[in-house]
Amino acid sequence: MGSKWTCLMGCVRGVHERTVLSSIKKRLLLAFLCVLTLCLFNGWPRGFQALRAVNPTTFPDGNSSRKVTILLWHWPFRTSYSLKGDVCWDLYRIPRCRLVDQRSWFPSADVVVFHNVELAQGQQKLPLDLTRPPGQRWAWMSLEAPVYKGSLLQYSNIFNMTITYRRDADISIPYGEVLPKEAEEHLVKEVPLNKSLLVCWVVSNFRSHHRRSELYKELKATVPVTVYGRWTERPLASNVLLPTISRCYFYLAMENSVTKDYITEKLWRNAFQGGAVPVVLGPSLDDYKAVAPPNSFIHVDEFASVKDLGKYLQELAEDKKRYNEYFAWKHQWKVKLYTDWRERLCKICTQYNSLPQEKVYSNLEAWANANNS
Repeated sequence: MGSKWTCLMGCVRGVHERTVLSSIKKRLLLAFLCVLTLCLFNGWPRGFQALRAVNPTTFPDGNSSRKVTILLWHWPFRTSYSLKGDVCWDLYRIPRCRLVDQRSWFPSADVVVFHNVELAQGQQKLPLDLTRPPGQRWAWMSLEAPVYKGSLLQYSNIFNMTITYRRDADISIPYGEVLPKEAEEHLVKEVPLNKSLLVCWVVSNFRSHHRRSELYKELKATVPVTVYGRWTERPLASNVLLPTISRCYFYLAMENSVTKDYITEKLWRNAFQGGAVPVVLGPSLDDYKAVAPPNSFIHVDEFASVKDLGKYLQELAEDKKRYNEYFAWKHQWKVKLYTDWRERLCKICTQYNSLPQEKVYSNLEAWANANNS
């Protein structure tokens, strides 16, 4: 009887243990299925996924919801814009970006931006007497060519970020660019037929020692050049600038400084939007090719002499088919101008987390003058 009872109890325990094990297995399976479901919907943990998209607004402290605060220490050229509301989102659809100009934000600002013109002219000073919060970055901003920047030697080991027209700046803010057209924008009007002037130039700041002034003197000895602007006492109001240029076959989009990446509204607005083929002088041919559509401009460096350039312009104006080919790019591209400082500043937020956090410009002067033509 004792042995039968022992056997019976053993059988019961065995059944119980198998039941428990089965229950545990079911629970483990259920837990695994739950985890699997969560992973499928929310993504694998870091250890299971080598390539993982980085949230562009994730901060070092792991907070992905707070805004990047950009403090503009002083407005460029003393011209301010409204910062009411969520400016970066409302105007440019850039999320989680707070743009302010009240200096009381200094202790909590992620980036403080200083425009160089006011610093160079002594109208503003850096707040070196204030204690910079840990992790706060100071940005140096300028759209001027190096010759007009003044001495930057005093700014060694101060700035963490550069904001300029240069393509290699931390935040590149060009005067303009070309963007792909949407499908409904592909229809292009024919080149205006009201062209009566071969070459036009709009200039107010004429300096005889500038390379563009020397080129102009040589070119007008070969072909007729019509000049507008304060220099010739023939200024053009903003509403007649582009219509006037549209009557010209070619426009002299010549910069007052021959330096790396310095391509201003003379190309983007005056020539491209004015409907004239730009004859460019400024940075290198490669710099222009990097930002402008193929066969959309004529670079003076492509010719052995200014006389050869003038001859080419005359021949091209007489060949309507070849001339119109300089506008073929408009079927695919459109010009966007950058004129609002708020848009330039909001752009900081789109690249904030991709920039090195510990970067410091030990020699801003050397960087600003590097690789100039």
